[in-house]
Amino acid sequence: MPASLVDPAKLDTLAEVAVKVGLRLEKGQDLVMTAPMAALPLVRRITEHAYKAGAGIVTTLYSDEETTLARYRHAPEESFDKATGWLYEGMAKAFGNNAARLAISGDNPMMLANEDPQKVARANRANSIAYKPAMERIVNFDINWTIVSYPNPAWARQMFPDLPEDEAIAKLAEAIFAASRVNEADPIGAWQAHNDALHTRTAWLNDKRFASLRFSGPGTDLTVGLADGHQWHGGASTAKNGITCNPNIPSEEVFTTPHALRVDGHVRSTKPLSHQGTLITDIAVRFEGGRIVEAKASKGEAVLQKVLDTDEGARRLGEVALVPHSSPISKSGLLFFNTLFDENAACHIALGQCYSKCFVDGANLSPEQIKSQGGNQSLIHIDWMIGSGEIDIDGIAADGSATPVFRKGEWAV
Repeated sequence: MPASLVDPAKLDTLAEVAVKVGLRLEKGQDLVMTAPMAALPLVRRITEHAYKAGAGIVTTLYSDEETTLARYRHAPEESFDKATGWLYEGMAKAFGNNAARLAISGDNPMMLANEDPQKVARANRANSIAYKPAMERIVNFDINWTIVSYPNPAWARQMFPDLPEDEAIAKLAEAIFAASRVNEADPIGAWQAHNDALHTRTAWLNDKRFASLRFSGPGTDLTVGLADGHQWHGGASTAKNGITCNPNIPSEEVFTTPHALRVDGHVRSTKPLSHQGTLITDIAVRFEGGRIVEAKASKGEAVLQKVLDTDEGARRLGEVALVPHSSPISKSGLLFFNTLFDENAACHIALGQCYSKCFVDGANLSPEQIKSQGGNQSLIHIDWMIGSGEIDIDGIAADGSATPVFRKGEWAV
């Protein structure tokens, strides 16, 4: 990719934000990074900033679209029930030794669109099982971690199909920089102010101690019970290793853990879900006793059903998040085909695994205690959007009284 398509100064600033805001990397701390090959320019800048911050060793694992597709087109049938467990065991060991984790997002969102969905589902399941030892370190917030993005040409073409590739890449790059607050005069200061605003929201919600949230709007009448001892988070959070980091760049959400057994009603998606090469649109589901008992989609329904059949926890919620309709990503009017961005354009829920940090004293709770308080367990964690400018949300107290939280997609307080 010609360097001129992506502003080098802004790319360097994004790398600095990733290290100083996203990770807040500490002197002597190792860093494990994953990235698509196309993101090499950003990898190099992040590596430089990491070493300037005193990193011990920076190790990057690369993915490549063509080699990934070669597996689906030429590998023997039994390959799709295997995964590189040895690699994930090594990553888990690194995280156990306090290495930080950084993922660069930017893969072609439709990479697997033309591949056998059965093979894709089998490979995903095998990979989820193998990755679990490393993933647990992340979802349990043992370490500081973050995700940033790079404008992969294939991603840019998907977002802007009517533009020449060079223009599409440049436009996606600018969208990433804007959403990541790189365009601000003082990006690191802007992130501090944004974190302060998100913390004000979480403090209000934690003070209210709602028993549930009730979402209402077109196609939606959903009551999401909240886990016992739940805690709201948003923006920068402190990991168990004592480092305060911003796990997602960008991030516009405040979020917590639903009770896996206390979700009832129906809800429909307000934005498409891009999942493993399939665009799942017009998702409509019905919950009873916390479990999805009916699920439909106008497109991609077969893939949605395979996701729901991953394990018992896949039909239950692991996260509920609040995002105002006026968020910068929503106002951009862009569909990114990338959950990191699209989830920050609207309120959303996530199927699957919960975050242990979303409990009071979560760092000291065992998996069994988290489950007993309503936390969900699953091999997956998949966010999809249910918010819009037409959605109202009420916080329901234990005595049944209601407090407006959102009105017409915006904070009511």
